[in-house]
Amino acid sequence: MKTTILIVDDIHEIMLEKFEQAGIPYNYQPAISREEAEKIIHNYSGLVIRSKFQVDKDFLDLAPNLRFIARAGAGMDNIDDKIAQQRNIMLIPANEGNRDAVGEHMIGMLLSLMNNLNRGDQQVRSGQWLREANRGFELKGRTVGLIGYGHNGMAMAKKLSGFDVQVLAYDKYRVNYSDSYAQEADMETIYREADVISFHIPLTQETQGMIHEDYLSKFEKPIFFLLGARGGIVQVPAVLKGLDEGSILGAAFDVLPVEKFPKLAEQGWYSDLIRRDNVILSPHVAGWTFESYYKLAEVAADKIIAFLEI
Repeated sequence: MKTTILIVDDIHEIMLEKFEQAGIPYNYQPAISREEAEKIIHNYSGLVIRSKFQVDKDFLDLAPNLRFIARAGAGMDNIDDKIAQQRNIMLIPANEGNRDAVGEHMIGMLLSLMNNLNRGDQQVRSGQWLREANRGFELKGRTVGLIGYGHNGMAMAKKLSGFDVQVLAYDKYRVNYSDSYAQEADMETIYREADVISFHIPLTQETQGMIHEDYLSKFEKPIFFLLGARGGIVQVPAVLKGLDEGSILGAAFDVLPVEKFPKLAEQGWYSDLIRRDNVILSPHVAGWTFESYYKLAEVAADKIIAFLEI
């Protein structure tokens, strides 16, 4: 069967240009619904998606000819990887495409927390000039712990190198990964030394809800907490408890266990989270810049072409 690719999400035109140059047929349908895609997916040997819908067993049952699924994004958690593996369907992520965006965004959130930028901005706008109440912390000399040292973790470590910090990285699935930007460390060392903790791990059965009260209680110093990976790895009430107790000095969430409204507002912890001036929130955009929109499509296209040329 000749390779034909169905693209079901909005993608930068660089992907289409690369497919045309390589002579690869594609059907670009950014507005297609899951129900519409289910009716035609049997005709395709390749699928390109971002986050439109879950590629689960029911969908894959309708796709007997699929050879690969590419995601123009980081992580593959909206795809049933076990079923794909059983059916010899290659999964192609594009993590390299938005690693710089994620690193910059999370450092921006950290600096905003440490210097009370959001709170100070709102106070000045409301007629308050409170200098002492907004005295900040310097990042220099502190220890940053990175949980997960793949593309995003490595990009953040590199960007932190100019701040004169010590960067410790823990990655359960790698060995000998110390480099000029981060030192490999076990969790016991990070629990003991970290002033800042940032997560760069995928959402899996193993990581689901892993950030809970017991996990956070092991940190020996008050920490700044950053989450730009996947919302499903955190139990938000545990972070709120840490904020109440002072074991967490500030928290930044680009992702949450439940996203989008109205469901987000229906969560029991939501009203507590948004009332705090030492919490910063953004709508899952850490990896979504004008530049990453291009790079994600470019990386995914190059990987697909390389896969098809094997």
